[in-house]
Amino acid sequence: MHKNIIITGTSRGIGYQMVQLFAKAGHHVLALSRNSKPIEALQLNNVTALSFDLNDEKAYQKVKDFITVNWKTVDVLINNAGALLNKPFADITMQEFENVYKTNVFGVAELTRTVIPFFQKNSHVVTISSMGGVQGSMKFPGLAAYSSSKAAVITLTELLAEEYKDSGISFNVLALGAVQTEMLEEAFPGYVAPISALEMAEYIFNFSLTAHKYYNGKMLQVSNSTP
Repeated sequence: MHKNIIITGTSRGIGYQMVQLFAKAGHHVLALSRNSKPIEALQLNNVTALSFDLNDEKAYQKVKDFITVNWKTVDVLINNAGALLNKPFADITMQEFENVYKTNVFGVAELTRTVIPFFQKNSHVVTISSMGGVQGSMKFPGLAAYSSSKAAVITLTELLAEEYKDSGISFNVLALGAVQTEMLEEAFPGYVAPISALEMAEYIFNFSLTAHKYYNGKMLQVSNSTP
């Protein structure tokens, strides 16, 4: 059965690959990214690309309007967009720290809150976190804002699962290890990850469609390496 899927951060990397996987499988996709051009250029059936900034309060109404007019219901929301800052802690400004949280935490919360009225029983929210946000995992200097924001969405997921446990909606979070994406290259120039963006996209594709039967309020570590 074809499902209605919303994915953020679709202009490159894992999000870009996921849109194509869902479209190929016949699902309807709303692809949200500040830069909608890469997805528009693919000209995929069943895919709508919206230029969307998680930091823009007015943008959420666009999503609400789209769902109301075109879909009525949403089956899967994948909170994949992320902002990364690699900078010594002493040099990070309050504004920079806030900007990372605006995308990685507040944006995730607000989009989820916007879409919740359209969820039904068996809908699934999958939030993409990082191994850097997992308590007790290996940490890296320079990632204070990024990794702490990724820890925040792990706890947020647990809370939402509890708050909505009687609704039939599932909330899970994936803490990813190193994946070969543009973002990884920006954070760790020259580091070669063991997993490609497409391979990780395939894992998340399957997880988002099936894992709500087995998990709710869970954080799964999707990593075969350190980092």
